[in-house]
Amino acid sequence: MELHLEEIEYLLRTLESLREALLLEESKASEKIKALPLDARPSAVNLTHYLCLRRHDLRQLQRRLASLGLSSLGRSEGHVLATLNSVIAALGRMTGRSFVSPTSDNPSIEYFSSRSLLETRTQALFGPKPANRNVRVMVTMPSEGARDGNLIKELLEHGMNCMRINCAHDHPQSWALMIENLARARRDLGLECKVQMDLGGPKLRTGTLPPFGRLLSWHPERDIKGKLVRPAHVLLTTPDKYGPPQNEDARMFMPADFLSQLANGDSLDFTDNRGARRQLKVLKHDAAGVMCEAERTAYVSEGISFQVASKALCACVSGLPEVVQPIVLLVGHELVLTRDQSPGCGALRDEHGALISPARIACTLPEIFPALKPGERVWLDDGKIGGVIEAGSSEEIRVRISHARAKGSRLLPDKGINLPDSTFQIAALTGKDREDLRFVGKHADLVGLSFVNSSADILDFHNELRSLGAPDLGYILKIETRMAFEKLPELLMSALIGKSAGIMIARGDLAVEMGFERLAEVQEEILWMCEAAHVPVIWATQVLESMAKKGIPSRAEITDAAMSERAECVMLNKGPHIVAVMRALNSILSRMQDHQDKKMALLRPLHF
Repeated sequence: MELHLEEIEYLLRTLESLREALLLEESKASEKIKALPLDARPSAVNLTHYLCLRRHDLRQLQRRLASLGLSSLGRSEGHVLATLNSVIAALGRMTGRSFVSPTSDNPSIEYFSSRSLLETRTQALFGPKPANRNVRVMVTMPSEGARDGNLIKELLEHGMNCMRINCAHDHPQSWALMIENLARARRDLGLECKVQMDLGGPKLRTGTLPPFGRLLSWHPERDIKGKLVRPAHVLLTTPDKYGPPQNEDARMFMPADFLSQLANGDSLDFTDNRGARRQLKVLKHDAAGVMCEAERTAYVSEGISFQVASKALCACVSGLPEVVQPIVLLVGHELVLTRDQSPGCGALRDEHGALISPARIACTLPEIFPALKPGERVWLDDGKIGGVIEAGSSEEIRVRISHARAKGSRLLPDKGINLPDSTFQIAALTGKDREDLRFVGKHADLVGLSFVNSSADILDFHNELRSLGAPDLGYILKIETRMAFEKLPELLMSALIGKSAGIMIARGDLAVEMGFERLAEVQEEILWMCEAAHVPVIWATQVLESMAKKGIPSRAEITDAAMSERAECVMLNKGPHIVAVMRALNSILSRMQDHQDKKMALLRPLHF
């Protein structure tokens, strides 16, 4: 019993010391807290407490508290001081002492008021809670959303709560059509759905490469012995009928009068780029065009002639995608990033293989070059290619490739560049963003701010919204860089100024910036800090991506989707199977909410 009391006294002294540290930190931050709107101050105080608490190593303390059946502080994010006071009071009662709560200018947030505050802010951003689940779902619109109202209606019917439009793609006319299609679907189904529009932000990407030609290929599926399993499907259509994918393997344009004369069973003969004789067989006509099948691989270029000998018909193909010759990079190769925006090129070598000049490609934001230093890492194309800066100037940066596939990695135009070790300042709002905001302010419910790295970015954004007469527009801060993650407490404090703000965990860029091995802990820390500030979170990037693209999810993706239940909203990206993904995610989230609530495991009866 004596040892037991000694243990309790030790825990009491430790927790009281922690509480003093929290209140001291609150006092130091009082001026910043008072500068916030009145309704934001409790969250700012709690965030201050949480950050102070997490500067201590609490692991041994947690185990000792748990051994007494007390809260180990591991789920206190939204109500730090209240939890600490409750544990101190419980320990005090064990010693026979009465508990007196210390005085504070800011009353602490309790458990239930914390949950209520977070839900209120979530509802302000994403609308009412769905009937069958706690988490909202946001879906990124493909270009087809402007032409295919049924796609949007199906997504809404199966649980979409927020439609996301990426302003880096398409154009205002397309955005307007997507929003009109959503409005029509909402009226038909009687369901609510918000519109989020993400600004493109400053594009740190690779420049152009010279066009190689307009080419297309298709490849029938064969088994291990080479026997045909499934022919390739090729859609012949016209530009005015261009619509969503029809599960075809390739698509080409042909004249309308030619297509109108084709009948089921007709054979279209042609000679492909390699001089190989090939054939397409007409399967059916529908609103999208003429669907054909091919039993052999073919490589087609713009202008190749297709003939139907039985009807003396002939037409040339058009509308093929333009392709470029990629730069192939191996470990040890040199790549030069240039200020000059001329098309890049691969390495030039003489007849003996000796290097004449290294590969070169433009960087879309060369103004960052003066801030880059030798030894800093460069990642390209979502981390598929990596290197280290060897030398640089205001005109070019020389990178030695240290990470690539054994047989070489291909670098194409418009691929992302990440500089996790570099420190530079680029305004989050570009000229295009400011122009796009004029449309967003009139048509969207909330806006995504890309590549935000400082409170100055948020202040500039607020000023822009006020100038457009939309000061209360909801907004999402996208955490995409190492710098943004490291400044997250500052960003959260600034976000509390607005009427309704949220955080997006842009896990694709963060994985490259922080290192893939750190992503799991980084996304956890973002969730915890946002809960401490009572700020809603969007769990984004590659959720069920294989299923969206190919129709079948991986086991890892199912687990990831289940973990997303701890956020307030989950974002799906586009893909040909996005409706099936929406149905699957709806089922996963509605099941997982019976097992998990934030970090707390829920113990419903087990079913075997």
